[in-house]
Amino acid sequence: MNNMKLLDIEFEHNGQKQVITPVLIQDEQETILVDCGYPNFVPLLEEAAVRSGAALHSITKLIVTHHDMDHIGSLAALKRLFPSLEIIAYELEKPYIEGTQKSLRLEQAESSFDVLPDEAKPFAQQFMSFLKSIEPAAVDRTVTGGERLTWCGGIEIVHTPGHMPGHISLYLPSSKTLIAADAVVIEKGKLAIANPQYTLNLDEAVRSVQRLLDYDIEQIVCYHGGLFQGDVKQALRQLVDEYER
Repeated sequence: MNNMKLLDIEFEHNGQKQVITPVLIQDEQETILVDCGYPNFVPLLEEAAVRSGAALHSITKLIVTHHDMDHIGSLAALKRLFPSLEIIAYELEKPYIEGTQKSLRLEQAESSFDVLPDEAKPFAQQFMSFLKSIEPAAVDRTVTGGERLTWCGGIEIVHTPGHMPGHISLYLPSSKTLIAADAVVIEKGKLAIANPQYTLNLDEAVRSVQRLLDYDIEQIVCYHGGLFQGDVKQALRQLVDEYER
């Protein structure tokens, strides 16, 4: 069995209040952090861990769901702080996390820059500079879709491309929980596709949601929105139907 803790972190970004939800999964041997927020978020992660009854210094592994800056921003800092920390990511994500290939989000921003209205370009330039400033970190282990990790009662890697090609979610069969990352978010109490304008392949993102219907899910943890409970299958079907009309 696993002990799962949601690390709700409130902060201001671009003048707006936001919340992200990294997750801690624990058993007797392992404490696994799933995603780690923006740069300089280590103190916020530490505070959230303490509020949940855990300690950040106990983490043994960190699973990265994809290389967006709000998911990997504090990765290098955590590795420096905890040198034995094992960083795990989907195989397609490894070169972006390690900085050997340009971020797909940066490529997207650069490709759309010239068509932006002039008043939007200063913000876009700031956004691209922020992306370029993300510190790379070495990935210690890569995983593939369908792989089952034995820690914490079992963790299945679910490849959920769309938001990014190497995006993964995690299925915890012992609690019938899906840690969705950005495969889905919660907006106004409903499941939604995360930021369609930033989703690199919207059709693929919808197909990923469709494949989630194959899992016996009783609750979903969304990185943006927190915990979703209730009739999960019906909520997923409704989301797919919205895009298939």
